[in-house]
Amino acid sequence: MLGPVGEDMSHWQATIMGSADSPFAGGVFLFNIRFPPDYPFKPPKMTFLTKVYHPNFDSDNGSICLDILKKEWSPALTISKVLLSICSLLTDPNPDDPLVLEIAQVYKTDRVKYEATAMSWT
Repeated sequence: MLGPVGEDMSHWQATIMGSADSPFAGGVFLFNIRFPPDYPFKPPKMTFLTKVYHPNFDSDNGSICLDILKKEWSPALTISKVLLSICSLLTDPNPDDPLVLEIAQVYKTDRVKYEATAMSWT
């Protein structure tokens, strides 16, 4: 699900589902999307509204560590492509470029604990 919040076309919300083959199976994840005035030449500001246990997402402030939302942004990218990248990252974390170091360490050293914690948060 994807669309504007009320009448403000610069503020959208999106929903993605956790992949069945991940610890996030059955989860529904909500995002805020803020489009800057110079969009699509600048990336949208996307934040998680749903708490998630993941090395590349910070549940405290909703931040997302994804290169296409920063230095690798291209005006050719669509919100659908960004959401697809977030879905992919959700299923396949990048612990070598973490936003939350502690979760990245757990992911690298104790995958069973990581998956159990991610499932319990989901």
